[in-house]
Amino acid sequence: MHNFDFNGLFILDLANNHQGDMKHALNIIKAVGEVVRSEGVRGAFKFQFRHIETFIHPDYKNKKDIKHIPRFVQTALTKDQYRTLVDAVREQGLHTIATPFDEESVDQILDLDIEIIKVASCSATDRPLLNRVAQTNRPVVVSTAGLGILEFDRLVSTLESENVNFALMHCIALYPTPPDKLKLTHINMFRERFPSIPVGFSTHEDPNNYNAIRIAVAKGAQLFERHVGIQTKKHTLNKYSSTPPQIAKWIRAYKETVASCGGQFFSPAYPEEITSLYSLMRGVYAKKAIRKGEELSRDKVFFAMPLQEGQLKSGNWVTGLVADAAYNANQAINGQIANFKPSKQEIIYRIMLQVQGMLNEARIFIGKGSSVELSHHYGLERFREFGAVIINCINRAYCKKLIIQLPRQKHPYHYHKRKEETFQLLYGDMEVEIEGKRTRLALGDTVLVKPGEWHKFHSLDGVIFEEVSTTHFNEDSIYDDKRIANLPREKRKTVIPN
Repeated sequence: MHNFDFNGLFILDLANNHQGDMKHALNIIKAVGEVVRSEGVRGAFKFQFRHIETFIHPDYKNKKDIKHIPRFVQTALTKDQYRTLVDAVREQGLHTIATPFDEESVDQILDLDIEIIKVASCSATDRPLLNRVAQTNRPVVVSTAGLGILEFDRLVSTLESENVNFALMHCIALYPTPPDKLKLTHINMFRERFPSIPVGFSTHEDPNNYNAIRIAVAKGAQLFERHVGIQTKKHTLNKYSSTPPQIAKWIRAYKETVASCGGQFFSPAYPEEITSLYSLMRGVYAKKAIRKGEELSRDKVFFAMPLQEGQLKSGNWVTGLVADAAYNANQAINGQIANFKPSKQEIIYRIMLQVQGMLNEARIFIGKGSSVELSHHYGLERFREFGAVIINCINRAYCKKLIIQLPRQKHPYHYHKRKEETFQLLYGDMEVEIEGKRTRLALGDTVLVKPGEWHKFHSLDGVIFEEVSTTHFNEDSIYDDKRIANLPREKRKTVIPN
């Protein structure tokens, strides 16, 4: 269970809404299961476990004036009763999840073989309980209501140090939570502060508020939690728990928002979108008669709509174009006359735009004193296949560089006669091969390359890594491919003004 996929998981919390009534609890499980199946999502049905005999101090078990205690005592179920409910959840095709509020309840989770452990907000700083949960090797979901920044960091550090597979849930412990107190921008904070951890939204707002989940999805929340129950003549339902019909609407709001947000990465425009835009674009027309072979200067053409099929767009107009045929006044200029083969300067400009975009995404900033060079082992035209962008930051007795590769770019086998270097992955993905041994780095990983060691590296989706080394010397790199080795440095490198 160590690689549990939290994405798209809906946690439906029974809490004490069973009211200690087994028939009522089974009815809720069945009704919720039907909703999850009909909506085609992954659902997890959640229980809350408290070992009443030890969870409540013996002197306070019969107190009626202390919040929560009477309800916990009156609605308590036995382990065998929970076993019946857990079996019912599995029959509905749902994952099982439970919140333990004490160490004995963690043992009950293991005894019932419940798949996932939920840590409540009130327990997120409970070190003895967190330590016991970490020992179970179960996936963990943690709510974070009321925590300060230091407590967030301590929680994450504790779970990561124990190698726990976990997700964080933004949560507000107000029941119900008013719309102006939802603090949904905290989801952004979680994702930026802990980029490798799944982030979700545990909700307590009015069940008819479907805007909250829409905003949470747009903010990047990946899993969701709500309290569930059924209103009957015998059992009332609190103001922050959803009925099965409300859960169905809640899930549909999620699915509609996911569809509206689209994919995680940038994708091309829709054909009908392009058609719509073309109908508003301007084409290039001859202002007067033009001879074949005549250079098209700006005073010989004008730009106007409509843009006709095959016509030169105003956006593709550049000086130096030559007429491919004779044109009469007001005639559309053929779009084929534009030279779409990019110049060396255009190739470099496109590369640096992509590099700047990657640096912006990674929040890495380059000082004015740094120098930039393109390393293109087989020529600038094949840079997207072989090469790297090298940003030289420091070169003294020690040296620091940033190395950037675009998606699917490779750097060929080579070694250094004098330089020893250490790579550290800062952003993206990277595979390094040293003397025939391949290593796929995770963010933050380092790898040492000693002088004389053959090495190469590549990236699937793009990478930024730091190279810290001894002093860099030109002509210190020896390439396996003699075609590269025989090229002078100026043929393999292009220096870019910073």
